[in-house]
Amino acid sequence: MALKIVKLAITPKQTISTSPTVARYFHEVPETITEVTTHKINASDFLNDQGEIAQSLPVLNLNNSYFNVYINGVLQMDENFSYTAGEDGIGSLLFSLPDDSEIPKGTPIIMETVNFHPEIVSE
Repeated sequence: MALKIVKLAITPKQTISTSPTVARYFHEVPETITEVTTHKINASDFLNDQGEIAQSLPVLNLNNSYFNVYINGVLQMDENFSYTAGEDGIGSLLFSLPDDSEIPKGTPIIMETVNFHPEIVSE
């Protein structure tokens, strides 16, 4: 993922404050996944940080956010995943499974979303 550098003109009496919003979503593979090119996990197939069924997945701020996916605790490469924000039936995580791979039943898949909210603060 390429980072975009934005330059802001601020005065000595101003600072930039960033407030991240972090959310984590948990999924346990119900059946072994093998020989599929793309696998989809809908919003309602995830549990949120409170252990409740996720009703939706957050919109990621353009050029000011990211998401990570962990399978069995191992961070995965971005190029294998596609994230769609939205409610159940719309919000989802798609991922490609490499040839001759499998994800065993019971494997945890964790998705973490991070949105930054920069703000110029005057003293």
